[in-house]
This record gives sequence, structure tokens and C-alpha cells, in this order.
Amino acid sequence: MLRILDARTGEPVPAAPARRGLTRIEAHASGLDPTALRVLLTADLLVRALEVGGTPVWTALSAPRHQAELRTAATRLAIRPFEDGRDLASGLGEAQAIHVMCPDVTSTPGEGPLVSVGGAEWTPGPGNAGNTENAENAENAGGGTKGWPTGGPSGSGAPGPLGTLLADPAALRLALLAVPRGEPVRLDRAALDAAADRLARWRRAVAGWARRPSRPVPGEVRERLRAAWEDDLDLPAVLDVLAEVANASGIPDGARFETYAYADRLLALDLTRDIGGPA
Repeated sequence: MLRILDARTGEPVPAAPARRGLTRIEAHASGLDPTALRVLLTADLLVRALEVGGTPVWTALSAPRHQAELRTAATRLAIRPFEDGRDLASGLGEAQAIHVMCPDVTSTPGEGPLVSVGGAEWTPGPGNAGNTENAENAENAGGGTKGWPTGGPSGSGAPGPLGTLLADPAALRLALLAVPRGEPVRLDRAALDAAADRLARWRRAVAGWARRPSRPVPGEVRERLRAAWEDDLDLPAVLDVLAEVANASGIPDGARFETYAYADRLLALDLTRDIGGPA
């Protein structure tokens, strides 16, 4: 059973106390910045973890501004779509709501457990110092872009302030997953490049393992994966298990493939993307 730390009480609580009861996950974003995307990502992870366990879930986005931009960025990050209205499930027997937000959000959410998310900050390199100053000026003028690099690469599918971080959305997702949810995370070019390299290695490995006869996920490995993500969404521990599986002796390649495909139901890193490509 997935248990989460309720920031209201400081105690772990079941994420879905009513078995298979409809649960609303509400993401509270105060602006358009890396922390807001981390909040949305955490809500998405809750949705996926509950669905793996058979709990029906729906999600809502609460944001005073930049709703359209947040939804666009969420789509690029492989975050499940948010529903349009708070009262969508009013007649569906909703069991509870879980609120996901960063500590500096001033609004008070409704009843239900509160999942706190550590802040995320973009740290530009020396060559981007001017862009950072422009972004801060935009925030002071009400543009809401503080913490985002400006002048994103062409073809990123996002406005300039979002472009750099969303140029490789899967790498950004992995970089965020690698840090415990409650801890602050500093994102820079080195962190994104390291995540992209790790992701490329895993995708190549998965594509190679897919050519071997399929084997079931080893029971011990499945239990370790579930124990990690059901322990307050400990995603760094999930990534550690995958790293061990990749190098462990005695695990058939077909079982490695099924393990990564199983974990990707939660991670949503498109780890099977390169299957069928050049060897």
C-alpha cells in the first residue's frame, strides 16, 4: 500500500485509505517555474503509483495564473492531463483528496493529506548570466518567469523561458526523479546532460535486452521496486534498483527488459523507445 508523509501532521498516511475508492490528486502551483513543474510531476507520480495498485484517480490543477503554459509544459514532461474542473467527480463517490504543493504556497488547500515538494532552481552557466537577469526582470514585471532560463533552443515546443529545461523533457524528468521529493534540487546544464546520458544508456540497454527471450520480473526485484515507490514515493530508490538490475549477474536479459518496462509504468521515461532501432 502506498503511504505518503502528510505535511499537515508529519505522519505517514495511506494514500488511498478506501480500497479502490476514487481519489483526487490536486496540484497547487503558484507560478511558472521549475518548482511548479516539480509539483506537477509529483502529482503525476502519485497518479501512476495509485493506478498500478488499482486505485481510480483523477487530477486537478490549481494555479492562479499560467494555467495554459503549465498544462503545455506538463504535456511535454509526460505528465497525465489535468481535468478542467474541481467538481468533475462530485457525483462519483470521491473517497478523498491529496494536495501536492511546495511549502511557500500561501493558499490553504481543502481537506486531505498534504504532500510537500522541495523547491527546484535553475542555475545557469556563466554564459547565461544576462538571460537570468532578463528572467528576473520579467518576474518583477509580473511575467512569472523567475528561475527559468530564457532563450530556449528552437524546436523545443516551449516559449523562450521554458526552452532550455524542456529541450529534452525526459532528461529533465529523470533529473528531478533522482532527488528525494522533499529536498531542494538545483538544476544546471551538467545535471541535465548527466540525466540525458543515463537515459540514453538505459534505452540502448533495454533495446538490446528486448531481442532476448522474455522472462518475468524476478519476484524479489518487483517487491523492492514496489516497496520503494510505496514508501512515500522514494523514486531515487527505484532508480537504484534499476541500476543494480542492469549490472547484476544471474538475471536473464529478458527479465531485465521486463523489469525496466514494469518500472516505466511509474517513471514514464519512455525506456522502450529505441526497441527495433539499429543495434
